[in-house]
Amino acid sequence: MVASALCPALFFCAPASGQGKTTITSGIARYHRNQGLDVRVFKTGPDYLDPLILEQASGKPVVQLDLWMVGEAECKRLLYQAAKEADLILIEGVMGMFDGNPSGADMAQFFGIPIAIVIDARSMAQTFGAIALGLAHHRPELKIAGVIANALGSDRHEWLITEAMPESVKLLGCVRRHPDIALPERHLGLVHPNEVIDIDERFDALADVMFQSGLTTLPDPVKFEDDSEAEVEKLLQGLTIGIAKDDAFSFIYAANIELLEAMGATCFYFSPLVDNLLPKVDALWLPGGYPELHHKVLAANQAMHQQLRTFHSSGKKILAECGGMLYLMESLIDLAGQKTDMVGLLPGQGIMRERGGCQGMQYAPLPEGEFRGHAHHRSRCEHKLEPIAFGRRISHPAPGEPIYQTGNLTASYLHLYFPSDPQALASLLR
Repeated sequence: MVASALCPALFFCAPASGQGKTTITSGIARYHRNQGLDVRVFKTGPDYLDPLILEQASGKPVVQLDLWMVGEAECKRLLYQAAKEADLILIEGVMGMFDGNPSGADMAQFFGIPIAIVIDARSMAQTFGAIALGLAHHRPELKIAGVIANALGSDRHEWLITEAMPESVKLLGCVRRHPDIALPERHLGLVHPNEVIDIDERFDALADVMFQSGLTTLPDPVKFEDDSEAEVEKLLQGLTIGIAKDDAFSFIYAANIELLEAMGATCFYFSPLVDNLLPKVDALWLPGGYPELHHKVLAANQAMHQQLRTFHSSGKKILAECGGMLYLMESLIDLAGQKTDMVGLLPGQGIMRERGGCQGMQYAPLPEGEFRGHAHHRSRCEHKLEPIAFGRRISHPAPGEPIYQTGNLTASYLHLYFPSDPQALASLLR
């Protein structure tokens, strides 16, 4: 049986990264939240920091949508569930509008969601109209709500943009530059919202800017459908899982937590930065994050190091992803060349670097099964272990990220999307 629900929805795309999609989406979400509406925001693609920002703005958990990683059926289910409960659905795209396979445009087309194209207008005038025209008409089958001109510098700038707009493309609004309320960035994207002391004040100010820019009219309703009937098996019933979560370890898919709990597991959180004791659990998950920004504090917490070594020697399962893997290595070298001792469960060292590593979507072929996931990091590892396997890129024949296992410890740069293989997840953690 196919169930359906109607809800106003809008998909934010851009010609490239760095155009202001997250800022615009956050401001609109906060405005409608402040009006008492239930706003559900989604983020396309494998991203952790933007969802945290969007969650802070909207007041609701933000999960990923991706036709490859999450799958068509699960995307349909998530959107339908949101449409049943919410007054507004906002979806932030990733990279450029047509980048990737599948792209943000593919996602919007698949679900019939109108697109608002965000274009940073700095350093351009009449050319803005040409870019807007090209993006809006590149694929005639797309539903284009219109274009948002972002980061305008003056009344004159706004007039030039407005005059250059083609008649066939609607200008939804013009947003002025507001450097005082812009969201700060660092090497992997936006700064964690916990580090921005006045984050809520910035969101409220952004909400006012969105209203003044004419961007707060509710979009047209979209019909969302779902025909899924599958029940989640309780494969982790009775299992307790300790999850590292603090300013150093925060790259966690909300969908991963939801699945763990739906499968019957009980999740306990701990902080490698400040806690001296691990929770009494059956398995550990150390996700990615920014250990390189907190390496001195992590190194100083020797009590936690000993707790982790004892846990590993007991034979219980540990999953370490990206930053979690760096933390479990013998040492970490920062960009200044400073070497800091880490936990030492993985022989070798992690080394920070200016450029990115092996980026993008990959399959993770583990002995327990095959997950889908992605890699995104600014470091490299000099392991003394031989990898048991390599990730497989979805669009390139070259090997992906190496995967390591020692005892019951599994480690890799890959961030696993747990719902892609619940059976493998149960084997990995039990």
